[in-house]
Amino acid sequence: MPPPSPSARFPDAAPTVGRDAPRGGGAAQAPSRRPGAPAQTPTETTARLRPIPAAPETETATGTDVPAPRAAVPPSGPAAPRTPDPALSWSTPHDPRPLVSFGEPEGYDGLARPRPLGGRPRPQAVAAAVCLVLGVGLLTGAVTGSWLAGDSGDDGARSAYTEAGDLWHSVPVDQLFPPTLLGKGAGPGGADRTWTRVAVAPDGDCAGAFDRLLARALDPVGCSRLLRATYTDATQSHVTTVGLLFTKADAAAMTALADRFEKQGLGRREDLMPLPYAAKGTVAEGFGAPQRASWTVSVLTDAPVVVYAVSGWADGRTVDEPEPAEEAIESGAASAPAQAGLGHEAKGLADRVERALRRNVGPPTEHPS
Repeated sequence: MPPPSPSARFPDAAPTVGRDAPRGGGAAQAPSRRPGAPAQTPTETTARLRPIPAAPETETATGTDVPAPRAAVPPSGPAAPRTPDPALSWSTPHDPRPLVSFGEPEGYDGLARPRPLGGRPRPQAVAAAVCLVLGVGLLTGAVTGSWLAGDSGDDGARSAYTEAGDLWHSVPVDQLFPPTLLGKGAGPGGADRTWTRVAVAPDGDCAGAFDRLLARALDPVGCSRLLRATYTDATQSHVTTVGLLFTKADAAAMTALADRFEKQGLGRREDLMPLPYAAKGTVAEGFGAPQRASWTVSVLTDAPVVVYAVSGWADGRTVDEPEPAEEAIESGAASAPAQAGLGHEAKGLADRVERALRRNVGPPTEHPS
C-alpha cells in the first residue's frame, strides 16, 4: 500500500489553542489576544506564562545559605504593592518580645509590716544621720582637746614613770624616809606599830650594797641610785633597813624582772637577802649580815624602783634560820622571826616607804598590802 500523502500526516495549517479554536468544524479564525500580551508566533503551541521572580537568599553568620523569610502574600492584582513584614525587619522600632519588669524585693520591719529591702523609714534614717554627726563631732572634739592640751594617755604614763625615776634627787629625804612612820594594824594580830628613823645612808651607787647573787639578779635593770634608811620600833628591840633602788630600766624591763621574781620565787630565797645598813652610834650599830632575820623584795612595774626591807634584833643576836616576810606573817607561823614579829617589821616598813614614794608621783596605780 502506498504511504499517505504528506498533508494527511501533518496539517497544512497550525492548530489553534485555547478559546480561539473554532467550534464545530467551522473555518479557522484568527486567535484573539488580550491587550498588552505579546504576539504569538506561528510556531507556539501553548499560551505564554508570566515569569515569577526567584526569592532572594541571605547568608547566615556561619556562611551557609538559607532562604530569606517569605514576604506576606500581597493582595490580588498586578498593581498591589509588596510591603515587608515589620516583625522581620532589623531596622523597625517594633520589638516583638514582651517587656517584663521586676518589682523591688520586700522585707519586714519591727512590726512585721512589709517594706522594701535596702530602704529605711524616714524617721530611722534621720535618727541614724543625727547619731553619726554627733559621734563624729564628739570624736573630733576629743582629739582636738587632747592635741591642744599637748598630751595623751600614753604620754601621761611615760611622764609619771620618768618622774618616779627622778625622785631620788628632786624630793627631800624626809618625804621618802619620814622621820616617824605609823603602822596602824601592821603588827602581829593587827597591833599598831610606830617606827623611828635612826640613820640615813649617803646616796650612792650599788657597789657593795648587795650580796653577789642578789646583785646578779638585779643587774638586768641597772643601778642609777641607791637610798637607804634604818628604823627601830618603839621598844628599840628590832631594827629594820629599808632601801629604794632606782634603776636605769624602762617599764618593759621592770615588768620582765617582776615576772622573774614572781615565777622563780627569787624574793623568798635566803641567798638573795638584802644587806642591812648598820650606822655607828645607833641601836643598829651591830646589825650585820648574820643578824638578818626576815626580808622582802618588791619590784615595781609603774616606776623604775625596787623596794626592799630586812629586819633583825637590835641586840645583835645571830639568826640561823631567817624566814621571808611573806611566810613569817602568815597565821600559825612558828619560827623565831615570826614569833618575834620581825616579818611584820620588814613588810610593814617596806609598804609605808613605798606609799611615801607614790605620794610624790601622783595617784597610786598599785596598792601595797
